[in-house]
Amino acid sequence: MDEEYDVIVLGTGLTECILSGLLSVEGRKVLHMDRNDYYGAESASLNLTQLYRKFRPSQEPPQELGRDRDYAIDLIPKFIIASGELTKMLVHTDVTRYLEFKQIAGSFVYRDGKISKVPSTEMEAVKSPLMGLFEKRRAKKFFEFLQNWKEEDPATHQGLDLDRDSMKTVYEKFGLEPGTQDFIGHAMALHLDDDYITKQARPTYERIVLYTSSMARYGKSPYIYPLYGLGELPQSFARLSAIYGGTYMLDKKVDEIVTGSDGKFVGVRCGNETVKAKQVIGDPSYFGAGQDGGKLRVVEEKKVVRAICVLKHPIPGTDDSDSVQIIIPQNQVNRRNDIYIAMVSSTHNVCAKDIFVAIVSTIVETDKPELEIAPGIQLLGTIYDKFVSVTPLYTPTSSGETDQIFITRSYDATSHFETVIDDVQDVWKRVVGKELVLKKREVEVEQ
Repeated sequence: MDEEYDVIVLGTGLTECILSGLLSVEGRKVLHMDRNDYYGAESASLNLTQLYRKFRPSQEPPQELGRDRDYAIDLIPKFIIASGELTKMLVHTDVTRYLEFKQIAGSFVYRDGKISKVPSTEMEAVKSPLMGLFEKRRAKKFFEFLQNWKEEDPATHQGLDLDRDSMKTVYEKFGLEPGTQDFIGHAMALHLDDDYITKQARPTYERIVLYTSSMARYGKSPYIYPLYGLGELPQSFARLSAIYGGTYMLDKKVDEIVTGSDGKFVGVRCGNETVKAKQVIGDPSYFGAGQDGGKLRVVEEKKVVRAICVLKHPIPGTDDSDSVQIIIPQNQVNRRNDIYIAMVSSTHNVCAKDIFVAIVSTIVETDKPELEIAPGIQLLGTIYDKFVSVTPLYTPTSSGETDQIFITRSYDATSHFETVIDDVQDVWKRVVGKELVLKKREVEVEQ
């Protein structure tokens, strides 16, 4: 290990694997290490034995759940938005050649105690049970406004300025009720909370357009998902890195991040060997997350509670869909943060036939996190087994530009990858010194 590298990457989570793949393509000499003997770190997909070992070390998986190898259960549930940034990244890097995608069958929102399909066009809005007759007309006008908006044609702006006016102003202009604002802001624009309402309207406009264009692409929902689970994503970017000369070392314990007398990064020590590099990128667990003592490089911002639920039936009220996303907007359950439910099944090669895996997650707000996800758990019907985790969300304390130590963020409670890609682009800009530019092409989805 006496070679010197341009960049050492620690942890094989998705964020880290995307960065090592892109840096290798850029011609950087990359060494990628992980203390685990499998890819994925926090964003891995586990088989049955691994799942039970993680949550219940003393218990064997029940025989009736079938074969170990039929399972790939995601620790962090997220879907890919069909026209979103991760799709562009997969296509730009040609990583799609290692993956097969299938669409998620439905996108639902919780309202007044029941779940309904999220309308994504003015036609669907007119039929939606989420709104009364007059509200449907107002919503139809709102969707038409979004679809007809042309930057260069003020006649399409209806007196609104997306950069100056808040989303509140836009909602008021169309007279939309709070319940309608809920599903637009949370189930379509996919905001985590209501802070967006007082901010400028453009980011929300762009998010709604992203949702509707993704929906239009494949029909049933705006989301796609890789066969064999999300753990396939980091592995595919790792392959990309390897093709371009990246070196991988799994099952390698990192003992110390070595810095020089000026505080700058020098290398990584494993046992009595130190491997040197100009820069290091890694997930918070390699930089003192959850440990006392040493230099404080990351701080805990929030916690996420997640419940992996094994079901023997689809979620009631979702038209027997084999896969769904359900969003419970915070206002509907008197919370500050939304609750997300992501469900996949054997259609996606992640569990045995007639088994469904639903994961309920949210940001923790009280000292009883499991009670906070109860509104989501109650929608699932009979639960065969349940695995609950509470994970801290860490944020780096510095940008890394002075010491060349670049730390990624923990995976949040959102049910999509857009925030992960924001982090990739942010870290890339700090490491490389310029914006990450991607080309746009199409991705193929198995029907």
